[in-house]
Amino acid sequence: MKKLPENQILKGDCIEVMRSLPEESVDMIFADPPYNLQLSGSLYRPNNSKVDAVDDEWDKFDSFDAYDRFTRDWLAAARRVLKPSGTIWVIGSYHNIFRVGTALQNMGFWVLNDIVWVKTNPMPNFKGRRFTNAHETMLWCSKDQDARYTFNYEAMKALNDDLQMRSDWTMPICNGGERIKDDNGDKAHPTQKPEALLHRVLLSSTEPGQVVLDPFLGSGTTAAMAKRLGRRWIGIEREDKYIEVAKRRIAAEVPVTDREAIQHTTPKRKEPRIPFGLLVERGMLTPGTVLVSPCKRFTAKVRADGTIISAEHRGSIHQVGAAVQGAPSCNGWTYWQLPTDRTAVPIDAFRQKIRAELH
Repeated sequence: MKKLPENQILKGDCIEVMRSLPEESVDMIFADPPYNLQLSGSLYRPNNSKVDAVDDEWDKFDSFDAYDRFTRDWLAAARRVLKPSGTIWVIGSYHNIFRVGTALQNMGFWVLNDIVWVKTNPMPNFKGRRFTNAHETMLWCSKDQDARYTFNYEAMKALNDDLQMRSDWTMPICNGGERIKDDNGDKAHPTQKPEALLHRVLLSSTEPGQVVLDPFLGSGTTAAMAKRLGRRWIGIEREDKYIEVAKRRIAAEVPVTDREAIQHTTPKRKEPRIPFGLLVERGMLTPGTVLVSPCKRFTAKVRADGTIISAEHRGSIHQVGAAVQGAPSCNGWTYWQLPTDRTAVPIDAFRQKIRAELH
């Protein structure tokens, strides 16, 4: 089997390069394709200074049909290299994202979310004939409707102050020290994406060590962030000037070597199962220990076999917790507490201590 060229920038047309890669070999794709902005003529500010707009040849297409053919071709090549459990992110603006979305759905990709990147510092609309375009859209898709894909829900919730991460992401465009400049002090790449955006994308849908592919690498944001976060990466770029920019940027990126630091919050369903009886076996709770409910109204005694007994009920910590409350179910780990001189400690604290030891 052909070896995957990890942690490399591959020069060439992304369609041909992706066709040369092993099938079903990458875990995630982040694609920032040409937007086909259809600009005509130069744009000037009110002070008559010229706006540094995207007018490069790589963003120009003869027609919508030509752009659609290009989109279908690169998406087909991307689908070929994506693992069945992988996902693809495609970013765009109103110029192209609806056409890309149609192609994605027609090819069998399943749209999981459309993420709206709300820009806190968008470029003004200098002509004053339209609303200021202050957002871009990312389509996040699995390979098909039934795919088992990665989504680090707990990590996203932790990143958002323990609130569910929403599909509107507010952050600034690249500016200041993050904006890479060429030797003349101009933008090294006109559409450089902010590192914060790729940090969130990678953290949400990949695991450390997985392979991330960017078929339109540009200034190298995806690869740099993948290196920082302990992911492997592959970049494809056809323009020599961007390849040099990306190479320098990636080489300067210092990866996080502390493996614990790049791990994300583990979903509860993936944590090792700890039976209540293990606490008794290890002497953390001895037979005869009395547990109390949060309201202090109910008590239950720990038995040697890991069950508990109250005045009228016996069984597991969950069964007895539900029975004393007359409830259909109960999480006994968070319900039952061990009284101490000052306060009461949920027995879940003992479970977490064992889990920490196992990790």
